[in-house]
Amino acid sequence: MKPAPNIYLIGLMGVGKTTIGKQVAKAMQWPFYDSDKVIEETTGTDIPTIFAYEGEEGFRNREQAMIRQLTGLDGIVMATGGGSILRPENREALKTRGFVVYLHCSIDKILHRTKHDTQRPLLRTENPRQRLQELFAIRDPLYRECADFRIDSGMLPGKTVVKTILQQYQAALENHERAAS
Repeated sequence: MKPAPNIYLIGLMGVGKTTIGKQVAKAMQWPFYDSDKVIEETTGTDIPTIFAYEGEEGFRNREQAMIRQLTGLDGIVMATGGGSILRPENREALKTRGFVVYLHCSIDKILHRTKHDTQRPLLRTENPRQRLQELFAIRDPLYRECADFRIDSGMLPGKTVVKTILQQYQAALENHERAAS
């Protein structure tokens, strides 16, 4: 566990980072940030529009700046965009500034959760299942590299996921305090 008292949620789109993150933040009485939503608020436009005008690279540049800014805060819960871990700088910022939770679930569950969502530019394809499988193959090792803890958010009720994250966070804090003394 790092000394910074933050909890960061990583994982593919549709795994519940925002939903679970809001509940964890409420339980901790900390502010909640969704890095994608903060990007939208600061730019005044949505993610698909940024992708359309700046491409994925332009969006990733904005995302990196936002991750750097938000990981500079203490006492927060943050849900990251699914691709935030693609850049080494983001992985390093997350790993060194907080407790990183990798939420994952089955591709079927993600497809079910995102089937009516028009705000996910990477799923605007003829075969969203194949696209998710490709994204998972690339990103899973990076999520695992960053994660202090991993939990299946598709098989467990949300309240159980939140409770387990809080327990794991507390255990990591206690281990850190023991190691420091």
